[in-house]
Amino acid sequence: MDEKHKYSREASKIEGCGNDIIFSDHQILDWTDRLYLMVNPEDQRKFTFWPENPIDFRDILLKYAMELSLITEVILKAMAKSLNLEDTCFLEQMGEQPAMFARFNLYPPCPRLDLVLGLKPHADGSAITFVLQDKEVEGLQFLKDNQWIRVLVIPQALLINIGDQVEIMSNGIFKSPVHRVVTNSERERISVAVFSSPDSDKEIEPIGKLFNDLRPRLYKKVKNYVDTYFQYYQQRKRPIDAVRYEFLYLCLLCIVLVKIRSSI
Repeated sequence: MDEKHKYSREASKIEGCGNDIIFSDHQILDWTDRLYLMVNPEDQRKFTFWPENPIDFRDILLKYAMELSLITEVILKAMAKSLNLEDTCFLEQMGEQPAMFARFNLYPPCPRLDLVLGLKPHADGSAITFVLQDKEVEGLQFLKDNQWIRVLVIPQALLINIGDQVEIMSNGIFKSPVHRVVTNSERERISVAVFSSPDSDKEIEPIGKLFNDLRPRLYKKVKNYVDTYFQYYQQRKRPIDAVRYEFLYLCLLCIVLVKIRSSI
């Protein structure tokens, strides 16, 4: 506990060691302890939150992040080619200083599996997410056709999934999957998730060639999507709905209807 307290996050901040930020008295906390660190851009690293034990922690994480940056580039180029687009069109939207966050997760055992989740249902706010799972204990599940599908443990393998920001860039062709983590009644589970996202100063939007008269544009321009992501997450809402044009049209329609009713 003494070690953990050295790196405790501030009450209203994400970075550091701790649990969920409290936005509401009615909020249900995830059953997890986590260490959340900003790895890139380099000038935004806060090493005061980076543990000094083990002594090689910093070197390993920086090397790991560098390798994942290369993989991100390969994946985004391949996705663009699969849609017959210029291979750099997604990469260009990542900006000159793409962001990268690392989250180390500890899910303690819990005897009341009916009451808690290790991680509540959500979709990632990143462009690409890399997950290094526990070598033995399962827990990650994806939602498909209204059913939760468990993810098998493959030792030494990376699980890679799409985040909301690539769904926006691809105009909904690539989907950001909803997922959760369940707890284990007897064994703890450890995982490491790394989130690769566009530069916070870079606006992203659907690629122009991916919408037309037959396939409408689904999302508006958005900047610094991650900034408001966690507030939606804690309310169990999908932040991508707030930048979806269908959602915006419905909101405008509701406002118009309210004004009409009030004038009658």
